[in-house]
Amino acid sequence: KIMSEKIKKNYITRMPDKSGAFLKASKIISKNNGNIVRVNYNKAVDVHTLFIEVSASENEHNKIEKSLEKIGYLTDKGDDNKVVLIVLKLEDKAGSVTPVLEIIDKYDVNLSYLSSQENGTSFQHFKMGLMIDKVGEIQKLLEEISKICEVKIIDYDVTEKNLDNTVFYITFANEMREILSLSQEETNEVLISSNKIMQMLDDNNEKPMKTFEYIKKFASFVKEQKGENFEAEVVKEDLGEFTLYSILPPCGSNTFILQKEENLLFIDSGFPCYEREMIKLLTQIFPNFSEMNKESVITHADIDHVGLIHLMDKVYMSKNCYDNFLLEQKGKPNFREQVSSHEPYCELSKIISNYKTPSLNNFEVIGDKQDDKPLSKIGEIDFCGLKLEVMEGYGGHVKGEIVIVSKDKKIIFTGDDVVNINGFSKKQYEFNLLAPYLMRSVNVNSSKATIIRKELINTYKEYKFYTGHGSPYIN
Repeated sequence: KIMSEKIKKNYITRMPDKSGAFLKASKIISKNNGNIVRVNYNKAVDVHTLFIEVSASENEHNKIEKSLEKIGYLTDKGDDNKVVLIVLKLEDKAGSVTPVLEIIDKYDVNLSYLSSQENGTSFQHFKMGLMIDKVGEIQKLLEEISKICEVKIIDYDVTEKNLDNTVFYITFANEMREILSLSQEETNEVLISSNKIMQMLDDNNEKPMKTFEYIKKFASFVKEQKGENFEAEVVKEDLGEFTLYSILPPCGSNTFILQKEENLLFIDSGFPCYEREMIKLLTQIFPNFSEMNKESVITHADIDHVGLIHLMDKVYMSKNCYDNFLLEQKGKPNFREQVSSHEPYCELSKIISNYKTPSLNNFEVIGDKQDDKPLSKIGEIDFCGLKLEVMEGYGGHVKGEIVIVSKDKKIIFTGDDVVNINGFSKKQYEFNLLAPYLMRSVNVNSSKATIIRKELINTYKEYKFYTGHGSPYIN
């Protein structure tokens, strides 16, 4: 029964740039009872790479994969495939490139790119893209060519269409692999998700190359903030018998911590990939951090808010938020991933931030929303005598969203139902431009999100707002 159940699988195919190539693949898929549910090919990006998503049983997928491999349509799954762009300084005379081509042919290397033209001098700078399967052959090949002419290996901007657009995806994959130290499986997932985003944005007349530029920015930004570069602002406030710490990082959600003696209550906790940096920071703030009682409330289940929940003794959330994680545990799309425009960004975020579905063992449900109101009280949390009311929204930002209110202290923790854009640092502003572009909107339902935000601002006048992103402010 399991083997016959229909599942979706993505194929990254490398096809010849000629008529009938897709037809050939389509016939193989059809012959094996596969149904093509998504296809994308953009010659302006890469003339050989075609993305095909197929619905079929596991047995049928095995047959399809073997058949596509047999005709050479599937990309190399190994980690050794390299694309090298070189520049040769050749005399501007007949036959000067022939000896180089003979060496390339000797090593059985395919050319992915050629470009050269006269420049008014006695030399031409001949650019070549070399697809080399065996990395060990690169040095031998280049050493042999260097005996004939000057050779330079160059880095190049793949977003410039006058350069190589025949191996774009391979080059992009190698760059992402290098930035994030990805496995081949993760690299393929990045390619598939990136292509889905590109296809979505292309349908809205956005420039395809801008997609990949933003994805690389996203990955690079997250990585650049690691280690000693993790520059989170920390603000300490006295709330009588309680102390409140605000940790405001360059990217990922804010983390708020209520302290009373040896007890801590976290509200959200940033990206998973900053766990080491956060623990170092928390140990500086609380020297006996490892021995303290630690609980957490998560305002919603987005990846950039749940980085430390596995360290907590108890994690409070709404019933819908719990169900979100339960879907992940079962290998099913969570609530945000069920939105087609958000699913590929979520997959990218998981890889970029090292996210793993958490265990449900330390989770505790606060309450279950039973109505369709924009905001409804679902329960309370008592933190060392501090009464915190918990209100759940009706799915503007994402299903399961909550805000936490202390009427006694006149403070409210809003998650991403309210974001203080005016309180962004320069780095926060730059990073927070990426997600709205790559998802088209960070909200599952923008009209509902607007209603929730207005109700919070109107209801909690004179309260201090601690928002998911940006600095706290008095409403």
